[in-house]
Amino acid sequence: MLAVLGITLPIFAAVALGYLCVRFGLFKPADMRLFGSFVLHIALPALLFLSVATRDAREVFNLTYMAVFAAGALATIAVSFTLLTALKTSPSRRAVAIMGTSCPNSGFVGYPLMLLAFPDLAGQILALNMLVENFVIIPVCLVLFELAKPQQGANIARLIGQILLGVLRRPMVIALVLGLVVSLLKLPLPAPLTQTAGLFAASASALALFTIGGALVGLPVKGHRALAGLTAAGKLVLHPAMVALALVAAVALGLPPLSSALATALVLSAAIPMFSIYALFAAELGHEGMASLAQVLATAASFLTLSGLMLWLL
Repeated sequence: MLAVLGITLPIFAAVALGYLCVRFGLFKPADMRLFGSFVLHIALPALLFLSVATRDAREVFNLTYMAVFAAGALATIAVSFTLLTALKTSPSRRAVAIMGTSCPNSGFVGYPLMLLAFPDLAGQILALNMLVENFVIIPVCLVLFELAKPQQGANIARLIGQILLGVLRRPMVIALVLGLVVSLLKLPLPAPLTQTAGLFAASASALALFTIGGALVGLPVKGHRALAGLTAAGKLVLHPAMVALALVAAVALGLPPLSSALATALVLSAAIPMFSIYALFAAELGHEGMASLAQVLATAASFLTLSGLMLWLL
């Protein structure tokens, strides 16, 4: 138990520090947006580039890991869609809730968690998660968003193309692609380049957690409480359960097995709260209040759920 708390307590202490610093005026909520932008556009891309460029491409592209992570997320989306449709949830609220149940915060919460639990694998795990999230999970959720809007002869193929083009423009995806090119071509990296990228990469973990906490201050938490609670439960319970089932299915189907560390990291990656810009996406459909409430609930409850899951798995 002490070993698990040694991993989870520092993470949530950093989140709490960010919250308290903004709550009592040391920083402003607008500062958190600046910090978050730095992490998203500089620190995490530097980290991803180094993680991919300094590894063999065959190691980065662990097909079993990516297949299980993708299958678990798609199963979560399918179960959430079915349940919310049965509950007669409107298409727009359903789309927002589905995104909340299936899109984890691998960059801001997952990487710091893995850095403490599996320091030698943290960069690889982040790269694998980001590949699946950016090319599978988020695009599927964005298609559901677009289908929930009033349609005026929208072309679904063009819509998917626009979403994927937007994905390719993200700094983290560009960093992944550049790192992959370096890895495949076995290009030597100059020491000044790796050292500079390493400096920025080292800032990602603490600043990401601090930003998560500070961003919770002042969130509009007036929304559909029942749906917010259901969304938070889906993220913390349903998503890791679906990934665990997908892992069992992968073994039964004869896919190459994962190491115990990667298998554990796979389930834990699905058990972290939804990504930090969830409420911004929800604002497109006018449900940022519900999304913010779900994010607050999931972030607070994840200390208990993650600690319990780690106690069971580690």
